[in-house]
Amino acid sequence: MVHAPRDRTRVLVRAALPRRHARLTVTRSVPALERRLRSTLVDAVLVDLGAPLGDPLRATALAREFPSIAFLAITPYRPVDAPAIAACVAHEVADVLADAVDDALLGRALVAHGFSSRFAAALDEPPPALRLTSVLQRDAWCCIVQHAGRVVRTRDLARSLAVTREHLSRTFAAGAAASLKRVIDLVRLLAAAELAKNPGYDLRDVARMLGYASTSHLSAAARRLVGRPAGSLARLRGVELIDGFVRAAVVSGGRSAGRVSGDA
Repeated sequence: MVHAPRDRTRVLVRAALPRRHARLTVTRSVPALERRLRSTLVDAVLVDLGAPLGDPLRATALAREFPSIAFLAITPYRPVDAPAIAACVAHEVADVLADAVDDALLGRALVAHGFSSRFAAALDEPPPALRLTSVLQRDAWCCIVQHAGRVVRTRDLARSLAVTREHLSRTFAAGAAASLKRVIDLVRLLAAAELAKNPGYDLRDVARMLGYASTSHLSAAARRLVGRPAGSLARLRGVELIDGFVRAAVVSGGRSAGRVSGDA
């Protein structure tokens, strides 16, 4: 997201983030920015402090409502800009860049601070409890977490890993690992839990951003995967969700074995 009435800033961001790497949306009013934040999963927001229009300080204040989304600012760094820069610090803006001086750093700063990059970095190593030890399992895990909870399909993963979808699904679940589909759903739920901690989001917003059909769909997924209601996601740490996922898998596996034994 680029909150920038100035043409120069919009051109600068488009040059820093080519279309094949990112989808950019420009807003010129704070209400429009807030609507977009609630309707789609945003990696980062760049606010142009050098523009007299667009109410940039109100825009940076939204960083307190959406702490999972990185807010950055760009400013000419004139003496008159000092109060606005101080306000960015108070609003916990991730970085303030100098217009013209830091132009070459803009793209890297947006990517490094972005939600997707931070989410993938936090989950770079698969949790040991998931027992993903083979090269293919770990490569698939890295691809999944890079989507940061967005919908990912097994055929797209298989294409990225240069294997067939059938081979990927069968090999991923080898040993004691969960199925590929369940792990994809777990990563999606981990992202939902992170976003649910933001004061500016409610569960409807989270469900919509991550492609769940409704809050009921999100709640059903939470109960199925970790045995907890969606309303508890904001209070749960990632390690608690993973522990719940492992316990739920054990219970589910036991029930399945019982049914097979009874049928036999």
